[in-house]
Amino acid sequence: MISFPVVVADYQGERYLVAMLGQKTNWARNLRAGDGRAVLRRGRPEDVSLVEDLSDNRAAILRRYLEVAPGARPFFPIDRHAPLGEFERIVGQYPVFRVA
Repeated sequence: MISFPVVVADYQGERYLVAMLGQKTNWARNLRAGDGRAVLRRGRPEDVSLVEDLSDNRAAILRRYLEVAPGARPFFPIDRHAPLGEFERIVGQYPVFRVA
């Protein structure tokens, strides 16, 4: 088992995790290779499944993520206040997973 801090971003009633270091992030690669099971801990442990999101909402989710994750901002080539179109250009660089 591996443990590390993550920021959960809310968007349209769903929760999301973003791999702020990009496609080669080990935890994202492990999720893709496995079944997506994980445990989130904020107080009590919560067994969840993480499902990769490939929807058209990813740009908005990335923008929301930068709003709530100030530590991630240096790893993104655009400002959190950038227009949604700029986020659309980078969605392929940052995996997004929905908490199910």
